[in-house]
Amino acid sequence: MRLIPTHLCMPGMRLAKKIYSEEGQVLLTEHSELTSKIIRRLSDFGVHFIYIEDPRTSDLQVPDLISEETRRKALSEIRTQFRQLMNRSNQRSTAPYPYIAKPFREVMELVLDDLLESKDGLIMLMNMGIVDDYLYQHSLNVCIYSTMLGIASGYSRAELMNLGMGAMLHDVGKTQISVGVLKKPGSLTREEYEEMKRHAERGYLLLKDEPNIPLLVAHCAFQHHERIDGSGYPRGIAGDNIHEYAKWIGLVDSYDAMTTMRVYRTPMLPHEAMEALYAGSGTMYEQRMLQCFRDKVAIYPIGVTVKLGSGEIGVVSRLNDLIPHRPVVRVLYDQEGQEVAVPYEVDLSTAYSSLIISVGDEQQLREATS
Repeated sequence: MRLIPTHLCMPGMRLAKKIYSEEGQVLLTEHSELTSKIIRRLSDFGVHFIYIEDPRTSDLQVPDLISEETRRKALSEIRTQFRQLMNRSNQRSTAPYPYIAKPFREVMELVLDDLLESKDGLIMLMNMGIVDDYLYQHSLNVCIYSTMLGIASGYSRAELMNLGMGAMLHDVGKTQISVGVLKKPGSLTREEYEEMKRHAERGYLLLKDEPNIPLLVAHCAFQHHERIDGSGYPRGIAGDNIHEYAKWIGLVDSYDAMTTMRVYRTPMLPHEAMEALYAGSGTMYEQRMLQCFRDKVAIYPIGVTVKLGSGEIGVVSRLNDLIPHRPVVRVLYDQEGQEVAVPYEVDLSTAYSSLIISVGDEQQLREATS
């Protein structure tokens, strides 16, 4: 399989990985043939990268961090509970408050079981192939990424539950923000931006008195936009005044937002987002956390097309767990941009003189070579 931009897909190509709805339901299965209408619909829905079948890379497999069933249950529960909170806010309802602790704890148990049993210790980008209302998938992504970092940091199961719950609910305050501001397809006015910023405090207020949700989880929602130099919001607290869980969540929240299609911009690839995060090292984010995150993120996902310093062009075929930024590349085109008769692999963890110098689509990289 290969990962390519949706706008470069051609009718007749076949999907190599499923396309999911916002509820986690499968919309298109593997091997589905793409048509002009399907390609156009995927682009309209914000699916800007998909995996397609390619005989030269037919053996490549992209591991899923959680099972399809866990994904479906998690997205369905997040969507159901968040929409109840949105409806209650919009209608000024006097109906009983929809307590959310039990369903979210049940979902978190499933996610945690999957992650603890997984043999894949690297964070793979999860935003390809999702037809999504951004808030739901983002909440699940941040939960999964943060929990994986907690596992890497040696947290106990109880600590992972609190971190994961805090991550899953970090944006719950957005259910109290007007839809016009939340989904505005352009720059926010100063007043709209101030309203958007209130989601952190509103999330805290929603969660702090929720039965069976630890106060620490509410503080994750309150603090995930605080930064260690005091430049964040809503209170401008700094350093050790920000809880460690909120620091993890803030870091992951930024990464996932940058690598996800939004109404106002196209997504970054993982290596681009990582560079942006490192610009805030020591000021916005703790350096040790950034280093841990970098060591756990597959910044060149399996299937992405890359160009080596030698001029060769290929596809990332395997990841090296200990050095994720130096994967194995299956070379498909030589230094002159000509297709090789028999693809071969270069392991960048041992070929120290070889470097990935650019990432993009095959056509673009070949044109740059010629």
